[in-house]
Amino acid sequence: MSDSTSKGSFSISRRFFLKSFGTSAAVAATAQVEAVAQELEKANAEKLYGPGIVPLTLQVNGKSLKLQVEPRVTLLEALRNHSNLTGAKEVCDRGTCGACTMLLGDKPIYSCSKLAIEAQGHAITTIEGLAQNGKLTTVQQAFVEQDALMCGFCTPGFVMSVTALLKKNPHPSAAEVRHACSGNLCRCGTYPRVMQAALKAAGVAATAKTEVISYAKLA
Repeated sequence: MSDSTSKGSFSISRRFFLKSFGTSAAVAATAQVEAVAQELEKANAEKLYGPGIVPLTLQVNGKSLKLQVEPRVTLLEALRNHSNLTGAKEVCDRGTCGACTMLLGDKPIYSCSKLAIEAQGHAITTIEGLAQNGKLTTVQQAFVEQDALMCGFCTPGFVMSVTALLKKNPHPSAAEVRHACSGNLCRCGTYPRVMQAALKAAGVAATAKTEVISYAKLA
């Protein structure tokens, strides 16, 4: 069988075709490798921070806050230890209790799990940034009126979580409130009051069930 195919004056062999195809594939692969190498070179050329102190500028509660901290410092540590914003509490320091909850934009985050250097360029809201001119927000006022706090250590985190929820969903159901606060722990057990406060702030009627147990039933 002939190793070439011809039509008119045009002629090409299978050997030439396969050779040309292999060359084209090699050129394409080489181009891809070079492109990856260029991206890696660009990434490696970016400015490195640390390990020493570096300057940071954070947008906190509508104001610029300039700090000098190490890149490893979390947002919670930066605000508590290098400013007077101590409303967010450090409890577990593992992103499990919610006491350090802040808003990054409108999204609630665990500030103990966010590096301060990564928070640059984002609008940060802490519990101190909610009340304006001494007037509590609807959520804060509802927490006071419903007595939704005991020791109060976890309260800032709950308030921030509920605030974030109502920004996204002004009239949530009880199930949605529970889901929004599922990342916040209260060791005093004031969850029912938090629920009532959240629903009141949302203008949603809440039904409270209280059972009175007499000593006679326990005897």
